[in-house]
Amino acid sequence: MSERAFFIDYSRCIGCEACVQACGECDTHRGVSMIHLETIRRSESVQTAPQVCMHCEDPICARVCPADAIKKTPDGVVQSSLKPRCIGCSNCVVSCPFGVPKYEAEIDQMMKCDMCYDRSSVGKKPMCATVCPSGALTFATMEEIQRTRRGIPINSWKFGKEEVKTKVFVMVPRKIERVDIDLVQITSTPSPLQDDPYDVALMLEES
Repeated sequence: MSERAFFIDYSRCIGCEACVQACGECDTHRGVSMIHLETIRRSESVQTAPQVCMHCEDPICARVCPADAIKKTPDGVVQSSLKPRCIGCSNCVVSCPFGVPKYEAEIDQMMKCDMCYDRSSVGKKPMCATVCPSGALTFATMEEIQRTRRGIPINSWKFGKEEVKTKVFVMVPRKIERVDIDLVQITSTPSPLQDDPYDVALMLEES
């Protein structure tokens, strides 16, 4: 039987926030929750989606760190920045395609999900996976997941032309082999603002 891995099944999330509360209780997080509970199309749906660090095989957050403060363990878990080295530049924050690292101004350091490394490195479940009542967050073997779920686990992503492999898996329908995400083109110059019909200064000029 294979080793345990982390699986996210977004379709099972019920938005209870038990994962958020449990994350803050992990000894390595200093009382701060490192999990994000995102809302999906808030105006149209009540669907929520938990977001943990995906622990990329080639973590871009570590590649762009000028202080070499972000390390990956031999078993593939990307850690929060090392306090003595982190310079708070936030390069990691803006480079992560999953939007995970957060700069904590109070401690002048980047912190993020480390998969509760004090627990998961010895085979225990991360705190969030111990309390998730719906199985949206699961720490299990590949065999257990394949036996109990209808979808398949994948860890391949493509952001524009950049292909990313992650340690964390997401559950998707069987016909999908990779998650492709188009990039949004950002223009260098903003479009000119339309004239405001209620602009008082403009009204005075025209009168």
